[in-house]
Amino acid sequence: MERLPILTLLGPTACGKTTFAAQLAAEIDGEIISADSRQVFRRMDIGTGKDLADYTVGGREIPYHLIDIAEPGTRYSVYQFQHDFHEAYTDIKSRGKIPILCGGTGLYIESVIRGYEFDGRVMPSMNSLNIGLSIDREERRRKISARLRSRLDEGMVDEVRGLIDSGVSTAALIRYGLEYKYVTLYLLGELEYEEMVRLLEIAIHQFAKRQMTWFRGMEERRHIPISWIDCSLPTEEKIDKVKILWQKQIAGV
Repeated sequence: MERLPILTLLGPTACGKTTFAAQLAAEIDGEIISADSRQVFRRMDIGTGKDLADYTVGGREIPYHLIDIAEPGTRYSVYQFQHDFHEAYTDIKSRGKIPILCGGTGLYIESVIRGYEFDGRVMPSMNSLNIGLSIDREERRRKISARLRSRLDEGMVDEVRGLIDSGVSTAALIRYGLEYKYVTLYLLGELEYEEMVRLLEIAIHQFAKRQMTWFRGMEERRHIPISWIDCSLPTEEKIDKVKILWQKQIAGV
């Protein structure tokens, strides 16, 4: 079976994946396919960290896919992601662009790299160059805490309140976890504000640890190689490293 070429950028929350993916896409004429299980939902912007402004690099709009494609309150499965991914991939390749899969949902990433089987059908596996952005644990914790405060200042509580007012069930929001779970519990009166912030911060730190555990499992158990690059390096240096690895990948070295 043909193995399709793709560049995958992964890493834990707060490592700067979106910003770097957009900068990389601008440099190599790529388009981004999001691998984030919550950014697929419309009107869930602040809590999911869509940061859509990051997709503008040097005045140029970097095309992105699989963001804002589902209504909040609905369920979006890995099976649906796999299907939508391949549609986006085919579209990008048809225009001669480089697909860049970017995100932190390890299950989604692994499902397309390895070609999970659903209903007796296998999607093709990918010839994927997997780049991981590594971040020092304490720096990751600092960025998570600062980003949470920033999102609260940007109106994350009002965003969740608006979703509830529009008819999205509180049960669905709680099911989405993290920001949507804890802010919903606060709006329901089950948590005080400061308690909500404290518990949410702990939950995001734990989530980042689980992400890293998944990525390490991809390397160790699934034998999916990941080339790790320090996220604190200058952008130009990171891009140069990826370009060298990509050229080796497509040359079959």
